This record gives sequence, C-alpha cells and structure tokens, in this order.
Amino acid sequence: MVIALAIGLVGVFAIRVLLGTYTVAIPDFFSILAGHSIPGAAGAKFIVLQDKLPHAVLGTLAGLAFGCSGAIFQLLLRNPLASPDIIGINTSASLGAVVAVSMFGAAGTGMATGGLIGAVACVAVIFGLSAQRESMVGNRFILIGLGISVLAVALTNYLLSRVNIYKAADAAIWLTGSLGSASWQRISVLGLVLVVVLPLIALFSRNLHALEVGDEMASGLGVPVASTRWLYVVLAVLLVAFAVAMTGPITFVAFVSGPIARKCVGGKHSLTASALIGAIIVVLADFVAANLIPGGRLPVGVVTGIVGAPILLWLVAAAQKERS
Repeated sequence: MVIALAIGLVGVFAIRVLLGTYTVAIPDFFSILAGHSIPGAAGAKFIVLQDKLPHAVLGTLAGLAFGCSGAIFQLLLRNPLASPDIIGINTSASLGAVVAVSMFGAAGTGMATGGLIGAVACVAVIFGLSAQRESMVGNRFILIGLGISVLAVALTNYLLSRVNIYKAADAAIWLTGSLGSASWQRISVLGLVLVVVLPLIALFSRNLHALEVGDEMASGLGVPVASTRWLYVVLAVLLVAFAVAMTGPITFVAFVSGPIARKCVGGKHSLTASALIGAIIVVLADFVAANLIPGGRLPVGVVTGIVGAPILLWLVAAAQKERS
C-alpha cells in the first residue's frame, strides 16, 4: 500500500505540474528542465520553473512534514484528535506571524520567521505545563493545547484589527495556508529540514511504535520511554514548525493524514503512509484551488479546511460511538 501511495503522489505531482489552466506536454516539461525554451511558447519556461514546479515541490515537502508530524503526535498521545491543528501549534504560529507584521513591520521571510518562533513558543508552553505530570498521554495535554489555541486565535484577531489594512490582507492569506509564496529558497530550507529530520524519525521508529502498547509494557521491553517520547516530540515540532513557516498553517492536513493512512494500511500506524497521504492532500488541494474553483486562485488552506472539517466531525462521532 505504501508503494501505491508513492505512485499516487507521483501522479498527483504530475497533474499539478502538467495540467491546469496552462497545460504542458511531457516532452516540453523535460526540455524546460534541461534549460531549453519552447518554440512558440515564450512564457512556458517561466510558468513551469517559477509557478507550477515550485508549487508542486513545496506542497509535497510541506505535506510530508504535516502528515508525518500529525501521525507522530497521534501515536505519542494515543489520541486521534492530537495534531498540530488541534493542540495550538498552528494557531500559535499564526500569532507569531501577525506579531512580526504588526509590531516589527515584517513581510515575507520575516513573517515566516515569526510563525516559526510562535510554533516553538507554543510547544514550550505546553511542555512546561505538562512537565509536572507523570505523562503527556491523555486528554489533559490536548486540553492545554486547546486552551492555548483559543488564546492565540483571540490575540491574532486583536492584532489584525489594529494593523494596517494592506499588511492585514497579506497576513490573512498566509494565515489561511498558501503556496503562493513558493520559491526555491523556501524549498531549500524545508528540504534541508526534511533531509535531517526524516532519517532520525526512521532510525528510532521501532521504539516509537513500541509506545502503542503503553508506557509500562514498552519499558518492560527495554524501550527508554521518556527519552523516546521527548525525542519524537522535538522531531515532530521541527517538521510542523518549519512547514508552517514556509507555507502558513495549512489546516487539517496533519489531522486527517494519520486516520486516512491507518484505513489504507489496515488499522496500523504508519508514519510513511501518513507522510505520503499528507503530500497527496496538499498537492491535490493546491491543484484544485488554482484551477478548478471559479473566481481565481484560492489559498490551498481553504480547500483543505473544507475537506478536513467534515472528517473531524466524522472522527469525533466515530469515537463517541465506540465509547458507547
């Protein structure tokens, strides 16, 4: 199934690059990559290299990061509602970006840096409040994150009401989650993070999956429970924080990737499948937002939000049904 998901990602990537309002033939695409111009289509090279391809690559990288980080949080906390969307990381990143805009006049990279700082600060607060507890597992950790999320949303709205209307408009697009600012510089930054973090996640994945059986049993099997948990929390935070900094908080991707992946692989946790599902969702949603919705290009977060909200309601209903 993982191989099928990988093939599906390649197919969605090809759709994003080759199809849409401006179609590109496969031979022309490879000719452009080789540095050649297309006779009779002077703008094709610019459209492919500066629009279509950066969107597809950044969407793939961000989707991999969101999907993998969401699955890690859900596995660590043993709760399907545990994801960066729910526990306040995305909203805190939004707050950090708006603070950078409203107080320091930041834009572009500065706004992304503010988002990164906001995400890290949120996690530090949650961990600080949880440090006195025996475990991070359970509803308490999620409730702390929900409280921070509500506070971050309120502060974000307050700051947006006080900032210059033009800066507020730029911030609003970023807050929705968008690939509109895709560039090779941002791709390089996020790609470097993934190259460093993903091998570390794979290296210790056996210890991570051992936590599914519970802390006591995992400890009896020789797994260093505390160090494994904190290691993966740090790695997951790095993934989601840098992804949010580069694209904005694309909603529900981290949340829905894990449950969909578990359906695909027979109910088991699979970080690889979750990451691939996340990438497929982001790239496909960006294609829909750019080409299939009347009225011009929309931020990709609008599409993921429309799709993700019903899935959230379904998961909550399913969890209540299981408990009853």
